[in-house]
Amino acid sequence: MSLKQKLAAGFLLAAIGGSSAAAQALVYCSEGSPEGFDPALYTAGTTFDASSHPLYNRLTEFRVGTTEVIPGLAESWDVSNDGMTVTFKLRRGVSFHSNQMFTPTRDFNADDVIFSFDRQGNEANPYFTVSGGTWEYFGGMSMPDLIENIEKVDDYTVVFNLTRPEAPFIANMAMDFASIVSAEYADAMLAAGTPEMLNQAPIGTGPFGFQAYQKDAVIRYLRNDSYWGEPARVEALIFAITPDASVRYQKVQAGECHVMAYPNPADVEAMKASDAVVVMEQEGLNVGYLAYNTTQPPYDNPAVRRALNMAIDKQAIIDVVFQGSGQIAKNPLPPTMWSYNDAIVDDSYNPEAARSMLEAEGITDLNLKIWAMPVQRPYNPNARRMAELMQEDFAKIGVTVEIVSYEWGEYLSRSRELDRDGAILLGWTGDNGDPDNFLAVLLGCDGRENSNRAQWCYQPFEDLIQAAKVLPTQAERQPLYEEAQLVFKEQAPWATIAHSVVYMTMRPEVENYIVHPLGGHIFNAVGLSN
Repeated sequence: MSLKQKLAAGFLLAAIGGSSAAAQALVYCSEGSPEGFDPALYTAGTTFDASSHPLYNRLTEFRVGTTEVIPGLAESWDVSNDGMTVTFKLRRGVSFHSNQMFTPTRDFNADDVIFSFDRQGNEANPYFTVSGGTWEYFGGMSMPDLIENIEKVDDYTVVFNLTRPEAPFIANMAMDFASIVSAEYADAMLAAGTPEMLNQAPIGTGPFGFQAYQKDAVIRYLRNDSYWGEPARVEALIFAITPDASVRYQKVQAGECHVMAYPNPADVEAMKASDAVVVMEQEGLNVGYLAYNTTQPPYDNPAVRRALNMAIDKQAIIDVVFQGSGQIAKNPLPPTMWSYNDAIVDDSYNPEAARSMLEAEGITDLNLKIWAMPVQRPYNPNARRMAELMQEDFAKIGVTVEIVSYEWGEYLSRSRELDRDGAILLGWTGDNGDPDNFLAVLLGCDGRENSNRAQWCYQPFEDLIQAAKVLPTQAERQPLYEEAQLVFKEQAPWATIAHSVVYMTMRPEVENYIVHPLGGHIFNAVGLSN
């Protein structure tokens, strides 16, 4: 055991055992390290679990366990009849956390709302390029074009003036990228010459405050006793970062962790039969996929992409990788999402036809890199094994595959590059229950070099999704989304692989944990029985 591992183990044991205060610590075995603690910069659920959920709030929130939008830092809101103006009335008496570098002198107000969004879209804002300044969601959701300006009416009233109606706007404000950060803290850190502290030593308004982080080992939070909402039930929250699912399960069995994410599918039945643990499950609002870089030949040719898709034995992947916890995906939307087009016929598994199609396009002796994630995700429990199965499938049609991977943060960063080599295994869990969150964020033109890892921009598809998002009702929007899925299938920027069931494993003393359909692991209301 390394010194880092020994320190982390000792830290966890001290937190779990002994004093009455320690008995109130909830330990979560997470699957990986966060990329940082400023959620607006990232898109990964691992990062949101460690940042936006415990540390921050948003103007609107999702009721845990549902996609219902409820008031957050905004007590109420009003949308004008033309959909172009959204007015938020802000909550009073909300305090920010403090740390050794910063103690707030005022409560949350409109200045924090304006700063939180201005830094993502205004190139003149001094924070626009801090910590990489990727702002993936903000760009991928066309926010720079949508938000004309944000007006401060008074300290507790802000108005978003839009350039067009945006049907999912209120739900979008409940997403992780819209977490509200302290403008006063940002000013203090800029004056100190350490603006990166917003991402490294986070200050929010959430139910827990940040205490310490040891990369790849442990994150510690303490309950925010000044929280404006219902206070957290446990005094401390600890993330024990444990990439290996088998080790996570061992820690739960040994009482070193109370909750774990993403068990090995092969272990689920045994877990269900055990009296020592509780297993929760829910159909995931997710999709796992292989994204070709559609800017690079020969993957800029839809016929080549369709041929490769026909070479993938998706049923074998479901059987071997998911082991009963997934179903074949034919669309970029999960089947539980409204507007899912069930009439679409999936690509057939036909290696001979795939080989013939490649030959017809003049493609022989093709070499392809497949990127495999280094961590488990709800939409892909074992990316390396999935890539190996694809490697075997593609060999049958004369395509040689090299499997590559990187550390999780580097993997996500490199995969955004416009000239990325090869096809990447990734996936998505819905953020707000709206089809726009899949189709526009992952496949729209504004998402290129950000959340659109296929780097795909196809105008007939773009026209459909942009037209759909400005319409006021689901009934009006649905036909356009159904047509967009047909265009997607014909153009094949991805190979859609699977939709999965999400499992959560925990000790019997854990109370009130709710599996959230939007994928987050949220511990505000979770307690421990004596």
